[in-house]
Amino acid sequence: MPSTRSQIMNLPNILTMLRIAAIPLLCVLLLSPEREPGFWAAALFAAASVTDWLDGYLARKMGIVTVFGKFLDPIADKLIVMAALIMILPFDRVPAWMVLVILGREMIITGLRGIASTEGIVIPASNLGKFKTIFQLVAIIGLLLHYDYHWFFGIDHPLLVVNMHNVGMFYLWIATVITIWSGVDYLSKFVRVIAK
Repeated sequence: MPSTRSQIMNLPNILTMLRIAAIPLLCVLLLSPEREPGFWAAALFAAASVTDWLDGYLARKMGIVTVFGKFLDPIADKLIVMAALIMILPFDRVPAWMVLVILGREMIITGLRGIASTEGIVIPASNLGKFKTIFQLVAIIGLLLHYDYHWFFGIDHPLLVVNMHNVGMFYLWIATVITIWSGVDYLSKFVRVIAK
């Protein structure tokens, strides 16, 4: 049987812990609404999002899926999303009600999963949750970048000017709709299973 240390200190779990460790730096960068800190915050958030995929892939590939990893990974995801959204609220980059919907959904579903697990019930997750996560991540990167970005040919003669705030809000609207949809879907599954 693997030791407790090997169940915790393996590469996938270390990547997950690094994602959590990145949150204070993300928050420090987002103390300023300026362009450059936002750019680096977006880069850090994007890198953390890559580790979210990578740690799960490595855990399955290396055959080291652990209870600790399954517990910590979703918490790390929620923490970094919460941190990014809350930190940009004072800059009016995102409607407060959207943040409330997204974070409220996560808290409710986490609570329901906890109740289900104590009863030995497994409620399968739908693909809606995956789509929600993808749209949320893209939206947050756009909102962190916020400013106009000039593509090709440089600032003086850009071929394309993209307002990243508008990009972020476009994807956040989609993410919010899927967030509500997936939350209702999970809640209905929970009620059906519990009612049996």
